[in-house]
Amino acid sequence: MTTFADSSRLASTLEGCRRPVIVVGSGIFGSVLAERLAGGAGRDVVVLERRAHIGGNSYSEIDPETGIEVHRYGSHIFHTKSEKVWNYISRFARFNTYRHKVLTTSGGRVYTMPISLMTINAFFGKCLRPDEVGAFLAASTENFRGGEPANLEEKAISLIGEDLYRAFIRGYTAKQWGRDPKELPAEIITRLPVRHNYNTDYFNDPHQGIPLDGYGGLFEKLLDHDNIRVFLNTDYFDVRRLIPETAEVVWTGMADRLLGYKYGHLEWRSLRFEYERLETEDYQGTAVMNYADEDVPWTRIHEFKHYHPERDAFTSAGTVLCKEFPAAWKPGDEAYYPIGNDRNRALYRRYADEIALRPGWHLGGRLGAYQYWDMDRAVEKALELYETSFQP
Repeated sequence: MTTFADSSRLASTLEGCRRPVIVVGSGIFGSVLAERLAGGAGRDVVVLERRAHIGGNSYSEIDPETGIEVHRYGSHIFHTKSEKVWNYISRFARFNTYRHKVLTTSGGRVYTMPISLMTINAFFGKCLRPDEVGAFLAASTENFRGGEPANLEEKAISLIGEDLYRAFIRGYTAKQWGRDPKELPAEIITRLPVRHNYNTDYFNDPHQGIPLDGYGGLFEKLLDHDNIRVFLNTDYFDVRRLIPETAEVVWTGMADRLLGYKYGHLEWRSLRFEYERLETEDYQGTAVMNYADEDVPWTRIHEFKHYHPERDAFTSAGTVLCKEFPAAWKPGDEAYYPIGNDRNRALYRRYADEIALRPGWHLGGRLGAYQYWDMDRAVEKALELYETSFQP
């Protein structure tokens, strides 16, 4: 990988490339595809990254004051059921044995999430067995079953009852999406996990962990190929006049922005992060603590040292926290969560169909697909695009 701090050498670089592929964005999708194009197909790849670092929202780096690996855009845990994805990504990183567990604070008490037998027994002061949970929840939801739920609130209550909904779902959801759950589609909550046992792992995937060298190290290895040139601090729209019309382009940015928002803006939710160093060995005892109460302005607090218990910094006297605040989105803000209602799905399809007509252009990544993918899904989709469109 040859890295340039800006676009000053882009024109001369493109002149020296053989059939270059321009990859716009160095997130997980763009980096995996760039690696395959260079390492698998022998193509020259030019990566344009508007930020000052590679890795997109998954990027992490060492905090110089504490030695703690800090995720710069909220927590990212790699997890997957796919052997193909795991075997591929393991070529570029060794992972520790971290398995993600999430706690949530509600009404001044701490519970395990997602909702499990541990959560239910603690919340209701019960000692239910696994085979008793179904009947217990059925009794609390019988008044909300029979008809088709009209919104997220009705759907959630029909699944877990009003008490659990108001304690763990309503406030968090209202903060996350910036609107009353009654105004949200029922489908958002359809996959709400409710476990009838004491499994408190957040994910059930067999492969989980954090790269031992951090995500920054993972991305450096993905892009470590002589055929890959990376231009940081480079916005595609500032340099597109330099890109040959015959070049193939992989666009991982917003589909509507690429076409000048000609049909209107796709809608997103954004996030704001507040970082803080504290002189304490352990602030919250876990990597992620959710806050379900609506009067608490943040949705969760990340404490990053818990992701690397194998490191010396885990037992150091300092710690680094990050409070995560959901935020309204407007053009120019970072986009995190697509608002997948009927209007936005139809609008996205209009943009995607028009971009598909451009010879040599490909849409991908979380922004380009208008999907909130986990990292393993982004890897899977990048490998799929390579195999269907670029593999020699």
